[in-house]
Amino acid sequence: MNFKTRFLYFFKPIFWGIIIAILIIHGSQLGTTLITFISNDKVVSYSESVKKASPAVVNIYSQQYVNSTIDNKQHLQPTGLGSGIIVDKAGYILTNYHVIDRADQILIALQDGRLFTASVVGSDAITDLAVLQIKGKNLPVIPQNNQYQPQVGDIVLAIGNPYNLGQTITQGIISATGRNGMSSSGRQDFLQTDAAINEGNSGGALINSRGELVGINTSEFYTRNQNLSYGISFAIPYKLSKRIMHSLIKDGRVIRGSLGIVAENLDPLLARLWGLKAQNSTIIKQVKEGGPASDAGIEVNDILLKINNIEIENLIFAMDMVAEIPPGSKAILTILRQGKEIEVEVIIGELSSFPQNSNR
Repeated sequence: MNFKTRFLYFFKPIFWGIIIAILIIHGSQLGTTLITFISNDKVVSYSESVKKASPAVVNIYSQQYVNSTIDNKQHLQPTGLGSGIIVDKAGYILTNYHVIDRADQILIALQDGRLFTASVVGSDAITDLAVLQIKGKNLPVIPQNNQYQPQVGDIVLAIGNPYNLGQTITQGIISATGRNGMSSSGRQDFLQTDAAINEGNSGGALINSRGELVGINTSEFYTRNQNLSYGISFAIPYKLSKRIMHSLIKDGRVIRGSLGIVAENLDPLLARLWGLKAQNSTIIKQVKEGGPASDAGIEVNDILLKINNIEIENLIFAMDMVAEIPPGSKAILTILRQGKEIEVEVIIGELSSFPQNSNR
């Protein structure tokens, strides 16, 4: 046995004995330090995320002129309460359309105490979104990440002004994505969350644990008899909100293409009978008389397979595709009718700015 081997043979037990002794003597302190280190490394508190996002979430107070019974004159009276999000240094604010609908005056209160009167840039009843603008210096802007994809299970925080109590943070997760049956138009996919969203939260921010905007809080879920179902709330995804916002800033309204039909996803059993994938097929249930589809000869029970040679994934995908086609443009629809695939040329119309069940 050489010297190096003998040295390691005798030194190892001594070395590990010293380490164990240190751990025994200072174990509790070391454990506390280790836990503190881990806590600082991982997101345990969301205070930093809130600090990044909350200054850009504003309180919105809408007012209307109301006839006074005292002097027979009209006076501004508070009629609505909600929240909004400053998304640009130019003072653009995203909120829900229903927050500012019919308002004669819109007041914006920032968390730093400043108060502004906002102008309406544009609104879109179909997606329940509106863009406001205020003029001010050093306005806080909420962090945004175009690459972020919301996933079921992501932790989220809802920021708003419930019941005018003042800015409040509630926490939950993304419970589901792609909820598309919750609006009167059925045109957008909602994010579902169990973070509490109460009256006054509408138009506020849903953020992730990095403080980035995930969605625009819009509603709680009510059952058929209007009982509130706790733990089920909805938000409009950020990417959709951003797209609508840019259209409103550019044109003052959202210009969407329309076929003038009502359609639904094909029933899986019916799809099997036709040898189709239900998720890639949409069946036409109504054709609006005098609309683009009617003029092109589209019929009820036609099955829509492709738009401009692009296979559709589902109803919402098809609706979005049509909406993106400028009105007046030509589109080629591939449909299945009585077992035969045919192509039909349609001149795209324009969708009304307000939701209508008979229009797509």
